Amino acid sequence: MDKLFIAADHAGFNLKEEVKTYFKTLSDFNKKWQLVDLGAEIMHQEDDYPEFSFKLGKEVRRSKKNLGILICRSGIGMSIAANKVLGIRAALCTSVGQAVTSRAHNDCNVLVLASEINQEENFRIIETFLGAEFSNEDRHRRRIEQIIEYEKGGRSH
Repeated sequence: MDKLFIAADHAGFNLKEEVKTYFKTLSDFNKKWQLVDLGAEIMHQEDDYPEFSFKLGKEVRRSKKNLGILICRSGIGMSIAANKVLGIRAALCTSVGQAVTSRAHNDCNVLVLASEINQEENFRIIETFLGAEFSNEDRHRRRIEQIIEYEKGGRSH
């Protein structure tokens, strides 16, 4: 069973809890994914989003089959922090179309959500992200390889 990690700061905490409840109602989801909550465990206004982004990123990169979901108010901070973790390609998606592209073209392994987007739209974005797959087209593989090489300290652009 593949692992889906989820984490949120205080601004994304309520949506994270709603997402966990929603997943329990999806039988297909529960057959494919083991949901692992990496926090926050309680609503705490003074928590820091980088802590959750780094923790989730490290877990996701352990296996190519792992995916992650991060949630904060705008999604921007979580995106920036998660993309600092080697091997993570995190995408802030505010539409279903972006969720498809993030997987099909960019092979993203972390979905970042904005809690300021309505809950139903975020649920559609999540389902789309989890259902989409990398296209494996040459041009997309080539671009991802450029990113991987750069991360390893390869040629700079």
